[in-house]
Amino acid sequence: MATFVIRRLIASVFVLLAATYIMYNLVALSGDPLEDLRQSSAPNKEQLIESRIRLLNLDVAPPLRYFIWFANVITGNFGVTVEGRSVNALLEQALGSTVQLVTISTIVAIFLGLIVGITTALRQYSGYDYSVTFISFLFFSLPIFWVAVLLKQFVAIGFNDFLEDDPQLPLLLIAVLALVSGALWASVIPGSARRKAITFAIAAGATVALLTVMNLTDWFSSPSLTIGGVAIMGIGAAVGFTAMITGLANRRALIAALIVAGLGIALYYPFQYNLSFYVTEWWMLLALAVLTVLVSGAIGYFAGGHDRGPVIRVAIFTGLTAAFVIALDRFMLVWDDYANSGRVRGRPIATIGASTPNLEGSLWVEGVDIYTHLLLPTLALILISFATYTRYSRASLLEVLNQDYIRTARAKGLSERTVVVRHAFRNALIPIATIVAFDIGGLIGGAIITERVFGWTGMGSLFQNGLQRVDPNPVMAFFVIVGGLAILFNLIADLVYAALDPRIRVN
Repeated sequence: MATFVIRRLIASVFVLLAATYIMYNLVALSGDPLEDLRQSSAPNKEQLIESRIRLLNLDVAPPLRYFIWFANVITGNFGVTVEGRSVNALLEQALGSTVQLVTISTIVAIFLGLIVGITTALRQYSGYDYSVTFISFLFFSLPIFWVAVLLKQFVAIGFNDFLEDDPQLPLLLIAVLALVSGALWASVIPGSARRKAITFAIAAGATVALLTVMNLTDWFSSPSLTIGGVAIMGIGAAVGFTAMITGLANRRALIAALIVAGLGIALYYPFQYNLSFYVTEWWMLLALAVLTVLVSGAIGYFAGGHDRGPVIRVAIFTGLTAAFVIALDRFMLVWDDYANSGRVRGRPIATIGASTPNLEGSLWVEGVDIYTHLLLPTLALILISFATYTRYSRASLLEVLNQDYIRTARAKGLSERTVVVRHAFRNALIPIATIVAFDIGGLIGGAIITERVFGWTGMGSLFQNGLQRVDPNPVMAFFVIVGGLAILFNLIADLVYAALDPRIRVN
């Protein structure tokens, strides 16, 4: 394996070097970087032209100038722009902005896409399957700029107008949402017509009850999950992860997960009204997440007995879910203060930019501000990526379910959960690993259209501005980072193949 990795990296480096050479010359020969100065009416125009020529080595032919650029890149210096600004500083800002933008959208799109794709494969040719197929193809065919404009109009402007008035859901909308919820769950849950009718009634009734409580408590103005909501989600996560990973028959896993959920519920009030005031930096929040993993893993280890591995996984997933819900509720507590602050003025959902200028507040206020600015571009990217992951995961799982070893597993009397989770799901992830690896590497390159519509200054903007100004240095900085990540994630995809399927080994 080590030999394979080294061989792949050496070959990839030579490919990247050849690609950078071609790219540098294409950009350098695509126009005149002195055009804006030649058309200038400044009295010192000649001095400005001479200064830029010396700054960017424009008196050297592009094929030779590449080697000057390459010598600087080896030392970690990407040079300066035509305006004299440091490309390293621009790259740091653009990369941070893009990573912040695409990370959440990519994770959510992969997670939802896999879940929905798998459930549609298990409910093939049902009403749920046809509905998801239609929605997936609809999202896949929509242009991103049009989706972005619709989100601005209905999710941002429409919701902000809703908050300015009396934020109460009308009865007609509650009834429609209840019907949609009932139909969705009835199509997902298998069984007889009677069972589907019961599922429809329960789901619709629960939706009506939840939305009515939200209206009565003025939830949209002052959102909160409360300890009751945290308890429901924590216990639900414990039962759900146990059923999915080990099965509810595994009492040790269920007990470990319930202990972790109970610990989260017990820490709700101490954290919300005492400990959270000492969390002032993002690294502290990350440290708490790591602590959650360690404590949950320890509980799973001691409760796992002879089957510790799956029990530890159940406990960790439950602990992370409970911790996330508690942190989410803490962010919600400052929503009213944020929305009615002098900089936001009652319209919290932002339509442009990455942050609110000159906003002052705690880590929790800063987190809410980041959320409100990430919401629209993240939704836009999720809707487009979600369709791809849904279709691929559905097709991959259906192909695996038709294999001989799946029929053998069923013939041996294994439960359907064991057949799907232990045998089919893992092998179905192999083609998905390729798509995910390339998508992550590509998204770091920036969502150019999304960034432009929502006013984000990320990698896509860095690349586009460099091309427009015939400025090779920022373009090449973009190209090196994106090309390097493409090589890295392509290698990671090969290694994931071997981890997912023991039959795949590289020698």
